[in-house]
Amino acid sequence: MKAGIHPDYHTIKVQMTDGTVYETRSTWGKEGDLMLLDIDPLAHPAWTGSGGRMLDTAGKVAKFNKKFAGLGGLGKK
Repeated sequence: MKAGIHPDYHTIKVQMTDGTVYETRSTWGKEGDLMLLDIDPLAHPAWTGSGGRMLDTAGKVAKFNKKFAGLGGLGKK
């Protein structure tokens, strides 16, 4: 391998959304840095299975439903 082309691989600490801290190795940051997570398997609906809410920003969802209502199953009934 060529010298000097690979990122520094070092130990960092990762803090989950519930405050749990664990140590891992990464190329992120510097040795001993703390990475604070906003989204992790403890909080994200993709992992927790909790249903998400669809936010209608400026009527975009309603506009989409109106546009594609004839395709069936997309519009509110």
